Amino acid sequence: MVNVPGSAEIQPVELRAGTAADPTGMPGGTSEMGRSPGGPAEFDQVGPRLKAMLRVARYHGIELDPNEFRAASSPFPSATDLSEWAQNGGMWSRAVRIRWSHLLRFQETGPVVLLFSDGGAGLLTGASAERNVVFLKSPEAPDDGASTAVDELRLSQVWTGEAVLLRNARSYVAADAPFTLRWLAELVRLESRPLRDVAIASFTLSVLTILPPLIVMTVVNKVLQFNSVSTLLLLSAIVAVVFAYETLLGHARRLIINVVGARLDTKLQLHVFSRLLRLPLDYFERHPAGETMYHLAQVYRIREFLTGKLLSTFLDLITLCVLLPVMFYINVKLAWIVVACAAVIMLIILAFLKPLRRRYQRVIDAETWKSAALGETVVGIKTVKALGLEPQRKALWDERVAEAGRARLSFGQFASWPQTLVTPIERVMVLGTMLIGAYLAMNDSSGYMVGGLFAFMMISQRVAQPLVGLVRLIEDYEEVGAAIGEAASVLNRPLETSSNSLGLRPRLLGEVTFSDLTFSYIGTKTPALDRVSFHIPAGTMFGIVGRSGSGKSTIARLLQGINRDYSGFLKLDGVDLKEINLRHLRQGLGVVLQDNFLFRGSIRDNIIAGRAGLTLSDAMRAAHLAGAEEFIERMPNGYDTYIEEGSPNLSGGQKQRLAIARALIHDPTILILDEATSALDPESEAVVSANLMRIASGRTMIIVSHRLSSLTDCDQILVMEQGKVLDVASHTILLERCAVYRQLWSQQNRHLDNRGGRPAAVPPRLV
Repeated sequence: MVNVPGSAEIQPVELRAGTAADPTGMPGGTSEMGRSPGGPAEFDQVGPRLKAMLRVARYHGIELDPNEFRAASSPFPSATDLSEWAQNGGMWSRAVRIRWSHLLRFQETGPVVLLFSDGGAGLLTGASAERNVVFLKSPEAPDDGASTAVDELRLSQVWTGEAVLLRNARSYVAADAPFTLRWLAELVRLESRPLRDVAIASFTLSVLTILPPLIVMTVVNKVLQFNSVSTLLLLSAIVAVVFAYETLLGHARRLIINVVGARLDTKLQLHVFSRLLRLPLDYFERHPAGETMYHLAQVYRIREFLTGKLLSTFLDLITLCVLLPVMFYINVKLAWIVVACAAVIMLIILAFLKPLRRRYQRVIDAETWKSAALGETVVGIKTVKALGLEPQRKALWDERVAEAGRARLSFGQFASWPQTLVTPIERVMVLGTMLIGAYLAMNDSSGYMVGGLFAFMMISQRVAQPLVGLVRLIEDYEEVGAAIGEAASVLNRPLETSSNSLGLRPRLLGEVTFSDLTFSYIGTKTPALDRVSFHIPAGTMFGIVGRSGSGKSTIARLLQGINRDYSGFLKLDGVDLKEINLRHLRQGLGVVLQDNFLFRGSIRDNIIAGRAGLTLSDAMRAAHLAGAEEFIERMPNGYDTYIEEGSPNLSGGQKQRLAIARALIHDPTILILDEATSALDPESEAVVSANLMRIASGRTMIIVSHRLSSLTDCDQILVMEQGKVLDVASHTILLERCAVYRQLWSQQNRHLDNRGGRPAAVPPRLV
């Protein structure tokens, strides 16, 4: 405890347990922040640093889940771990190290989390620069408790400068913003400060570019005409200084442009991948992977446009604003010729834009189908090799390449016409002005026209290129606009209905209730589930059987929140599944599919699956439960054995057992096995079945299977038929009263009833 002596209103403050700010003492605070997320018992179980973060999140109207926080670095969560946790929960957060002078500026802001050196934490509610104190309060304090004033000396005894800044992630450039040109413009606007520096540097460089032509004009008109050596020396000194300054300024501008380009590229890539991860599963099921990747590859063209042509054109505009007035000052007639040529080029390009857009759309369509064929072949290469489909895939690829080639050829041939028409006008802009200027100089009686012509030619060369570039930007924008449309066709798809920060986070116990639920897939009229109703008590083993297409896997999809557009009710522990936060829901589930994907990396990494805070001992425990430890220990490197893409060094049964271990690693409340044993060999199935009761202990297990022998130990078995519930009972009862179940059982166990033998095979005869 640190005692803070002073006036009557300053009381001792406990910093060891965590000093935090109460919302009632904050500007804009609310007493609701004092409510404990997940209930008082759960709130009391977390440490002071997590408590401080939870109360700040509640202040901003966001509920963080303590169960999602896993840090392996030390017993006390670091600022980086806490910040990452808040970001995953849908907040804007930064881990920072600040000084006392910075704290005094937090007078009209929300609470700030301070991390103390003894492992505690607290919240800064406000500050008083006049009194040189900050106001703190412990997260353990009641809602109506007063904040305590602490001076720099007292705070420095327990605080080294670590803090976590938190606020709502609400801005236009956010994860929920649609991918449009307006979004890109806002992305660029956020870099206004460095772009302002670039603009100032460009304006200065543009001014400096005026000096060489003016110096040349002075040399011709003054030095050569009057043989003035002193003027020549003065001009030489000016040129040296200008060149040195221009070199340094140009280097600084390029550095700033590189930084801006890198920042824009990073933000763009992060946004694209974040949107991709939040797309619903049915999008990926209905669109080829190659098509999606081709559309997203258009982001690279957008990035090059933003950091390349658009930025250079922006800088050229600054140059034009400086050089055009100088051109008109030197010679009005020649300046108007340059402007007129640029206007004609613009009209030509504008006339070709619409037909070029149509032809370019054909190129995009052809390239999309080509990429889809390539992606489909790569993903299904095992099937292609197994069935000998190389000739068919090659024929399809040849056809798609030919279509793309024809489209590009047509576009290229048509696109060459504006270039053909523009080229002579560009030559007139440069050489024509020189010839006309020479004619005007010959008829100039003052003798100063010669120097002015040299200066004008030097400036016009600097002006002609930006003018043409500005006009061509319109043509480039059309292509980039098409690229934006292609990327937006993926990124602007409807996202999963609940974002990270929305939805309830109830404690899952495992009770599942379907009540009069009807669901149909997009584009189908027959419902996949028709008025389905059943109940799964918490902690039971529940089997689901039925013929193909009866709706077994659809039930598993709905439980995972993959599809939410159903009618009726689906409740977990009495809470409507539509109201539950998706991240919270899926972290409470363990799912094992028939065909599971293993990532590149070690066996340990695949079992842990990137969950922070889990160690090798956790992976070994899950592998033991899934019956995978026996084959892992026989591997050359054990849990460090590297798995390549496609898992070529693992059998199907080994992959399945690793998938079960991965599903069990976080001790899920509900475990869903969706045809998880159908692809197993008898030995692997026997190992998994032997561990099934141990795996099911303490959790709800839902087993979707067409092998009835794996469901005999289930407490209840649901029989589905054409999307409807036929019966729900135990194995013994279903054999007596359910004809469909009895038929399925007899079909799968026919070999047990016909042991009398099948007819002997007739041996072949040699003729």
